[in-house]
Order: sequence, then structure tokens, then C-alpha cells
Amino acid sequence: QVQLVESGGGLVQAGGSLTLSCVASGMSRIMFSSHGLGWFRQAPGKARELVATIGGPDYIYYTDSAKGRFTITRDNAKSTVTLQMQSLTPEDTGVYYCQARTAQSKYWGQGTQVTVSS
Repeated sequence: QVQLVESGGGLVQAGGSLTLSCVASGMSRIMFSSHGLGWFRQAPGKARELVATIGGPDYIYYTDSAKGRFTITRDNAKSTVTLQMQSLTPEDTGVYYCQARTAQSKYWGQGTQVTVSS
């Protein structure tokens, strides 16, 4: 019954920006707040990789390639996590997935395609 739905993907030129959103349903405000949130991406022919995670405001992580260009935020009142992406390059191309997890549960969205043209 828990569902994560991503949106905001699309085609953008190198150097451009996109903002991805992920909304959770079937989960209470309390349960959403107890989950760590993350964004992953998978390029064609490559393994899925972690891009950014956020727990509380004192726990935010970015992979090196995202650092300084991407910003992850969460809004527990709206059961939403976003990923703001700037200065995009073709290497950022892939399917982006959001994840919500605790030690006891893990949920994935269906993914949204991001394509950066050169």
C-alpha cells in the first residue's frame, strides 16, 4: 500500500537544471518522518548508484559527483523529498529513483528518466 512516485524528469541541455520530486502515499506523517530518504540513479549498462541521502537536518550526504551541484531536501508535512540538480552533464543521464527506508522496511519509486544532451 506504500507508494513512492517520482516526477520532474525530462530532457535538458548540458549546463541546465532540473528538480525532481518524490511523494509518498499510504504512509502516515509519523512513519514518513521515521524513514531515511535517498535518491539513486542508474545509467544504461551500469549499476544503480547512490546520489544523495537525508535523514534529519544534521544527516545529509552527497556522492562526490553530486556535491556542490545537487541539493536534497525533505518536507515531512507533505511526505515529499526533492532533488534540485544544477550544472547538469551527460554523465548525469539515467533513471532516478527515490527510496524511503528504516531498518525494518524499504520502499522504492518507479523511477523518472533524466536525459542530458551534449
